[in-house]
Amino acid sequence: MGVEIERKFLVLRGAWPGAASIDTSTRLQQGYLSRERGRSVRVRRAGERAFLTIKGAAEGLARPEFEYEIPLADAGPLLALCARPLIDKVRHVVHHEGHTWEVDEFAGANAGLLVAEIELETEGESFARPPWLGEEVTHDPRYLNSNLVLHPFSEWGDESA
Repeated sequence: MGVEIERKFLVLRGAWPGAASIDTSTRLQQGYLSRERGRSVRVRRAGERAFLTIKGAAEGLARPEFEYEIPLADAGPLLALCARPLIDKVRHVVHHEGHTWEVDEFAGANAGLLVAEIELETEGESFARPPWLGEEVTHDPRYLNSNLVLHPFSEWGDESA
């Protein structure tokens, strides 16, 4: 069984070095065929590749995750079945002191949101915090991509990060 152990943080815009630190960038478009408490089914187009991902309920920082590459030609029709708005973002991959960070720069209804994620081997694994890392939002459900579909960042008003 696939398991994802992930922590999520806001990015400090004033400290984010942008292109100076980015290894790669890929535009992602994703939607949800199912998003229920404790499980979701996601379709993602990532550049010239596409994936179907099933995630289960989290226990601590870990949750079951199964990801399968699908034909790129299937991504468009599958995304058409998904709830709106679709998540539109550019994912920047950044390496910092032995770890890989994925920094998502959201567009569309979630424009202005900048979130960094790190996948770990164990829940207790230590890592160096990049200087642009802000508040941890791992346990704040507002920042789950599946929730950003129903409650986009642009609609948060005064409670936004």
